[in-house]
Amino acid sequence: MLNAGVGQGGAFVDNDLRDELDIIALNCTSTIHLAKRALADLRSRGTGRLLVTSSIAATMPGSFQAVYNASKSFVQSFALAVRNELKDTGITVTTLMPGPTDTEFFERADMLDTPVGQGDKDDPADVAREGYEALMAGKAKVVAGSLKTKAQAAAAAVLPDSTKAQMHRKMAEPGSADD
Repeated sequence: MLNAGVGQGGAFVDNDLRDELDIIALNCTSTIHLAKRALADLRSRGTGRLLVTSSIAATMPGSFQAVYNASKSFVQSFALAVRNELKDTGITVTTLMPGPTDTEFFERADMLDTPVGQGDKDDPADVAREGYEALMAGKAKVVAGSLKTKAQAAAAAVLPDSTKAQMHRKMAEPGSADD
């Protein structure tokens, strides 16, 4: 399982460049590095399963989380592409796409003053179980968590990007938790 993820809330133009580059390094570069090693080992065995944590954030422009959402879009695209490359090899790649989950993510991302930071979150054990079940079933991806998370992902599949960006803004704009 590849489960790298760090984020930073706030306006892109105001966030520190080093912090944004660190998000890319962890979420993208580390995922590629570990996938390269893990998949080479699985290929030598001729079988195996790899679970890669993406996010429902991958499905929408992330106003006030621009680099995080973009990094998870990268991870999602990468994992689905590698899955296709490995079809017919006995190796499967599954992406886990959780929504807001009850971890320290929002505190570390300095997002506790946002609606998403203060809102209800999915249980990490439930998210992990759904990911594991999808992995064992050989699925390409799974949106894991509450019905609300699954509804957000379903809406993201049909809404225009401008609408999704505005919706994300309402969830992640700094200081908007009291609005």
